[in-house]
Amino acid sequence: MDGGQGIVIAVTTLGVAGAAMLGENWRSRRNESALRARGSMEVPGDVYRLMRVAYPACFIILAIEGIVFGIAAMPWWIAGAVLFLAAKGFKYWAISSLGDRWTFLVLVPPGEPLVRHGPYRWLDHPNYLAVVGELVGMVIMMGVPLVGTLSIVGFCVLITRRITVENRALGL
Repeated sequence: MDGGQGIVIAVTTLGVAGAAMLGENWRSRRNESALRARGSMEVPGDVYRLMRVAYPACFIILAIEGIVFGIAAMPWWIAGAVLFLAAKGFKYWAISSLGDRWTFLVLVPPGEPLVRHGPYRWLDHPNYLAVVGELVGMVIMMGVPLVGTLSIVGFCVLITRRITVENRALGL
């Protein structure tokens, strides 16, 4: 893709991803209030503060590198977009399955059973599989395998630490 077209595509792609992140942030904050009202307390040892910076930063860095080195050819961009949208769909299935129990923070309502429907029938943490899918989709769209791989591996380290905290809080 030529430089001008690549910039428009990268900025638009980043805008769509950013809009989804803002919507998720709104829902998380609303759900946090409901969970705290039911006695949920934040779990110590969480890496959320780092994740909330690293996640959008990954998308920004990937878009910048895509602009600098050239966005993926259109068939690859489309394949990445399909993966990104499929991952978002899977994430929203996980979010809707948790209902008001889904937040960015680890808040476990006391005395309530684990959610075991939707994707939680098969996976303890389907949301994180979706997040990795989103990142892989962005990497493919931007055509940045080196920095993309580093971003995914780095974020997976945070996800692994986060899962440890969640499992402890959920008694898994």
